[in-house]
Amino acid sequence: MNWYEKLNKYFPVEEMKSREHMEMLLKEKGDVYYKDEGQHHVLMYAEFKEFIFIDYVYVSSASRGQGIGHKLMEKLKAKKKPIILEVEPVDYEDTDTEKRLRFYQREGFKHAQSIGYTRRSLATNEVNPMEILYWSPEDEDEETIYKQMKKMYEDIHTYKDKELYGRSYQSADEVLSYDQARDSDDIFAALEEDKA
Repeated sequence: MNWYEKLNKYFPVEEMKSREHMEMLLKEKGDVYYKDEGQHHVLMYAEFKEFIFIDYVYVSSASRGQGIGHKLMEKLKAKKKPIILEVEPVDYEDTDTEKRLRFYQREGFKHAQSIGYTRRSLATNEVNPMEILYWSPEDEDEETIYKQMKKMYEDIHTYKDKELYGRSYQSADEVLSYDQARDSDDIFAALEEDKA
Protein backbone atom coordinates (compact mmCIF):
# COMPACT_ATOMS: atom_id res chain seq x y z
CA MET A 1 0.00 0.00 0.00
CA ASN A 2 1.40 3.42 -0.91
CA TRP A 3 1.33 6.47 1.39
CA TYR A 4 -1.89 7.91 -0.03
CA GLU A 5 -3.76 4.59 0.20
CA LYS A 6 -2.73 4.30 3.87
CA LEU A 7 -4.11 7.76 4.64
CA ASN A 8 -7.22 7.25 2.54
CA LYS A 9 -8.02 3.99 4.31
CA TYR A 10 -7.53 5.50 7.78
CA PHE A 11 -9.15 8.96 7.52
CA PRO A 12 -12.85 9.65 6.81
CA VAL A 13 -13.58 10.64 3.21
CA GLU A 14 -14.81 14.09 4.30
CA GLU A 15 -11.36 14.85 5.80
CA MET A 16 -9.25 13.64 2.89
CA LYS A 17 -7.69 15.81 0.24
CA SER A 18 -7.51 14.21 -3.20
CA ARG A 19 -4.26 12.50 -4.14
CA GLU A 20 -3.83 15.10 -6.89
CA HIS A 21 -4.21 17.91 -4.33
CA MET A 22 -1.58 16.43 -2.02
CA GLU A 23 0.86 15.68 -4.83
CA MET A 24 0.40 19.23 -6.14
CA LEU A 25 1.15 20.63 -2.67
CA LEU A 26 4.29 18.49 -2.41
CA LYS A 27 5.45 19.61 -5.86
CA GLU A 28 4.34 23.25 -6.02
CA LYS A 29 4.59 24.12 -2.33
CA GLY A 30 7.56 21.90 -1.56
CA ASP A 31 9.17 24.68 0.45
CA VAL A 32 6.24 24.49 2.91
CA TYR A 33 4.40 21.15 2.51
CA TYR A 34 6.20 17.93 3.46
CA LYS A 35 5.77 14.17 3.65
CA ASP A 36 7.61 12.12 6.27
CA GLU A 37 7.11 8.47 5.43
CA GLY A 38 8.42 5.27 6.95
CA GLN A 39 7.46 1.61 6.88
CA HIS A 40 4.89 2.13 9.66
CA HIS A 41 3.94 5.81 9.40
CA VAL A 42 2.95 8.70 7.16
CA LEU A 43 3.12 12.30 8.37
CA MET A 44 1.96 15.13 6.12
CA TYR A 45 2.62 18.62 7.43
CA ALA A 46 3.12 22.25 6.45
CA GLU A 47 5.94 24.22 8.03
CA PHE A 48 5.61 27.97 7.88
CA LYS A 49 8.05 30.51 9.30
CA GLU A 50 5.99 31.01 12.47
CA PHE A 51 4.24 27.64 12.96
CA ILE A 52 3.70 24.03 11.83
CA PHE A 53 0.39 22.51 10.76
CA ILE A 54 -0.05 18.74 10.92
CA ASP A 55 -2.30 17.73 8.04
CA TYR A 56 -2.33 13.94 8.55
CA VAL A 57 -0.63 11.48 10.89
CA TYR A 58 -0.96 7.76 10.26
CA VAL A 59 0.72 5.04 12.31
CA SER A 60 -0.03 1.44 11.28
CA SER A 61 -2.16 -0.49 13.76
CA ALA A 62 0.48 -3.23 13.89
CA SER A 63 3.09 -0.78 15.22
CA ARG A 64 0.95 1.28 17.62
CA GLY A 65 2.28 1.45 21.15
CA GLN A 66 5.90 1.43 19.95
CA GLY A 67 6.43 5.17 20.36
CA ILE A 68 6.37 6.08 16.65
CA GLY A 69 3.76 8.82 17.11
CA HIS A 70 5.70 10.24 20.07
CA LYS A 71 8.95 10.32 18.05
CA LEU A 72 7.18 12.13 15.18
CA MET A 73 5.81 14.74 17.61
CA GLU A 74 9.23 15.19 19.25
CA LYS A 75 10.81 15.75 15.83
CA LEU A 76 8.31 18.55 15.12
CA LYS A 77 8.55 20.03 18.64
CA ALA A 78 12.34 20.27 18.22
CA LYS A 79 11.67 23.00 15.61
CA LYS A 80 10.46 25.19 18.51
CA LYS A 81 7.36 26.53 16.74
CA PRO A 82 3.67 26.23 17.62
CA ILE A 83 2.12 23.05 16.17
CA ILE A 84 -1.54 23.12 15.13
CA LEU A 85 -3.84 20.32 14.01
CA GLU A 86 -7.50 19.47 13.50
CA VAL A 87 -9.24 16.48 15.09
CA GLU A 88 -12.74 15.11 14.95
CA PRO A 89 -14.82 15.66 18.09
CA VAL A 90 -15.01 12.56 20.28
CA ASP A 91 -17.44 10.00 18.91
CA TYR A 92 -17.97 7.38 21.59
CA GLU A 93 -18.99 4.86 18.93
CA ASP A 94 -15.60 5.34 17.22
CA THR A 95 -12.87 4.52 19.75
CA ASP A 96 -10.17 5.90 17.41
CA THR A 97 -11.40 9.47 18.01
CA GLU A 98 -10.93 9.07 21.77
CA LYS A 99 -7.53 7.37 21.37
CA ARG A 100 -6.35 10.20 19.11
CA LEU A 101 -7.38 12.85 21.62
CA ARG A 102 -5.72 11.00 24.49
CA PHE A 103 -2.51 10.72 22.45
CA TYR A 104 -2.39 14.46 21.78
CA GLN A 105 -3.25 15.21 25.41
CA ARG A 106 -0.27 13.09 26.52
CA GLU A 107 1.89 14.99 24.02
CA GLY A 108 1.01 18.31 25.71
CA PHE A 109 -1.45 19.68 23.16
CA LYS A 110 -4.15 22.09 24.30
CA HIS A 111 -7.71 22.40 23.03
CA ALA A 112 -8.31 25.82 21.40
CA GLN A 113 -11.64 26.53 23.04
CA SER A 114 -12.10 29.99 21.50
CA ILE A 115 -11.66 28.79 17.89
CA GLY A 116 -14.66 27.43 16.03
CA TYR A 117 -14.02 25.35 12.92
CA THR A 118 -16.79 23.95 10.73
CA ARG A 119 -16.12 23.05 7.12
CA ARG A 120 -18.30 21.65 4.33
CA SER A 121 -16.73 18.65 2.63
CA LEU A 122 -16.45 18.88 -1.15
CA ALA A 123 -16.50 15.06 -1.26
CA THR A 124 -19.72 14.50 0.73
CA ASN A 125 -21.22 18.01 0.96
CA GLU A 126 -21.64 17.37 4.71
CA VAL A 127 -20.79 20.04 7.27
CA ASN A 128 -18.08 18.77 9.62
CA PRO A 129 -17.24 20.42 12.92
CA MET A 130 -13.62 19.88 13.96
CA GLU A 131 -11.62 20.73 17.06
CA ILE A 132 -8.35 22.66 16.91
CA LEU A 133 -5.50 21.40 19.07
CA TYR A 134 -2.18 23.16 19.49
CA TRP A 135 1.18 22.81 21.20
CA SER A 136 3.21 25.93 21.85
CA PRO A 137 6.74 26.30 23.21
CA GLU A 138 6.16 30.00 23.97
CA ASP A 139 2.58 29.65 25.25
CA GLU A 140 1.03 31.57 22.31
CA ASP A 141 -2.48 32.88 22.87
CA GLU A 142 -5.42 31.41 20.97
CA GLU A 143 -5.88 34.53 18.85
CA THR A 144 -2.38 33.93 17.41
CA ILE A 145 -3.26 30.27 16.80
CA TYR A 146 -6.48 31.40 15.07
CA LYS A 147 -4.56 33.72 12.71
CA GLN A 148 -2.07 30.94 11.92
CA MET A 149 -4.93 28.50 11.27
CA LYS A 150 -6.48 31.00 8.80
CA LYS A 151 -3.18 31.32 6.94
CA MET A 152 -2.85 27.54 6.71
CA TYR A 153 -6.45 27.15 5.52
CA GLU A 154 -5.91 29.67 2.72
CA ASP A 155 -2.46 28.37 1.71
CA ILE A 156 -2.97 24.60 2.05
CA HIS A 157 -6.60 23.45 2.32
CA THR A 158 -7.96 25.69 -0.42
CA TYR A 159 -4.87 25.61 -2.67
CA LYS A 160 -6.12 25.46 -6.30
CA ASP A 161 -9.39 23.97 -5.00
CA LYS A 162 -11.53 25.13 -7.95
CA GLU A 163 -9.02 23.68 -10.41
CA LEU A 164 -8.78 20.40 -8.49
CA TYR A 165 -12.39 19.83 -7.40
CA GLY A 166 -14.41 21.91 -9.86
CA ARG A 167 -15.62 24.18 -7.05
CA SER A 168 -14.17 26.15 -4.19
CA TYR A 169 -14.12 25.47 -0.49
CA GLN A 170 -15.75 28.03 1.77
CA SER A 171 -13.65 31.06 2.68
CA ALA A 172 -11.56 31.03 5.86
CA ASP A 173 -13.95 33.54 7.43
CA GLU A 174 -16.92 31.22 6.84
CA VAL A 175 -15.09 28.19 8.26
CA LEU A 176 -13.11 29.63 11.17
CA SER A 177 -14.35 31.81 13.99
CA TYR A 178 -12.66 33.31 17.01
CA ASP A 179 -14.62 34.08 20.17
CA GLN A 180 -12.53 34.92 23.18
CA ALA A 181 -15.53 34.42 25.43
CA ARG A 182 -16.59 31.14 23.80
CA ASP A 183 -18.18 29.04 26.47
CA SER A 184 -17.20 25.60 25.31
CA ASP A 185 -16.55 22.39 27.12
CA ASP A 186 -12.90 21.48 27.02
CA ILE A 187 -12.70 18.18 25.16
CA PHE A 188 -9.78 17.09 27.35
CA ALA A 189 -11.77 17.82 30.53
CA ALA A 190 -14.59 15.69 29.09
CA LEU A 191 -12.13 12.84 28.52
CA GLU A 192 -10.97 13.10 32.15
CA GLU A 193 -14.54 13.01 33.42
CA ASP A 194 -15.16 9.85 31.40
CA LYS A 195 -12.20 8.15 33.08
CA ALA A 196 -13.49 8.98 36.57
